[in-house]
Amino acid sequence: MTPPLARRSLHRKTFFAAGIYNLVWGLWTGLDPQWLFRMTGMEQLNHPEVFACLGMVIGVYGLLYLEVARRPEHGFAIAAIGLSGKLMGPAGWLIAVLTGSWPLSSGVLILTNDLIWWIPFTMYLRDAWPHYRATWKPA
Repeated sequence: MTPPLARRSLHRKTFFAAGIYNLVWGLWTGLDPQWLFRMTGMEQLNHPEVFACLGMVIGVYGLLYLEVARRPEHGFAIAAIGLSGKLMGPAGWLIAVLTGSWPLSSGVLILTNDLIWWIPFTMYLRDAWPHYRATWKPA
């Protein structure tokens, strides 16, 4: 028998907030893919559809995060994939800044999309690991 999920209420609230955030961000970016470039003074994209597509992907993550909020004992894999993206995004951003492709002001993107979620997602993964491990069966 697996113990109850530690901090269950906190994790549900966290993933509900992440889900709503991602849905709104994805919708906003899909409808106005140049917003970040205008806000940071960067040159606007020749093909804004690429950034709009990123918005759609991030919006889909919102649906996944809402599923973790709904069933937190069963969301380990979704959250692990989400956190991996939240680690890789800043790495790519850092490369873009260091090579001069993007200005430092574009950091608002990783602050709200990635960095603020590192601690709560990590806490969740630590708390949810026993549930995932207890139910995981190799194919």
